[in-house]
Amino acid sequence: MSDLNPPASPPPTGGDDRASLRKRLIQARRDWATSPACLPAQAELERRLWAVLSQLEPECLGVYWPIQGEFNPRNIACQAQAQWGARLALPSARRDPVEMHFLPWDGQEPQARDGCGLPTGEGRPVVPDVVLVPCVGFTEQAVRLGYGGGYFDRYLAAHPEVTALGVAWELGRLTVEQLAAAPHDQPLVAVVTEGDTVSV
Repeated sequence: MSDLNPPASPPPTGGDDRASLRKRLIQARRDWATSPACLPAQAELERRLWAVLSQLEPECLGVYWPIQGEFNPRNIACQAQAQWGARLALPSARRDPVEMHFLPWDGQEPQARDGCGLPTGEGRPVVPDVVLVPCVGFTEQAVRLGYGGGYFDRYLAAHPEVTALGVAWELGRLTVEQLAAAPHDQPLVAVVTEGDTVSV
């Protein structure tokens, strides 16, 4: 196993559902994110993601603020801003009613927080042409396991014109037996990891 390859995703157990699978994957990711293997994996995922974004050259790139061991897209975002003048945006979610928009972000440390307490942008909502979607888990069919709140699924359903790119670590790779598509799941164009680009 190379330094770039994290441990395989946890195997399914009897009665395994999305909630228990999500919990185990998040814990595995948090543990792995503190290991020496994470730093070279971050660099490799940046390289692979940049290769995909370079083909798209989005005018407005929606990213996310990383939590719980997620890939940090800030370098990629700032590179897109500098290289082809892409505007940047961060999600802004609220719990009641459940909804999410993207707000302009200048690439600096955010000062604002959204309704879920996460760093966000400021200003009037924008609609990015490309959005990076964080994945807790994913399959070869680019089905995504998220955090269970439905924010990204609702947003993508309301904005079918947006190109949605999943971003994940290899340890989140799942089989179709572990993660079958649900009616509410919105399709991703691809999922980029430090080891592969899964496209549909």
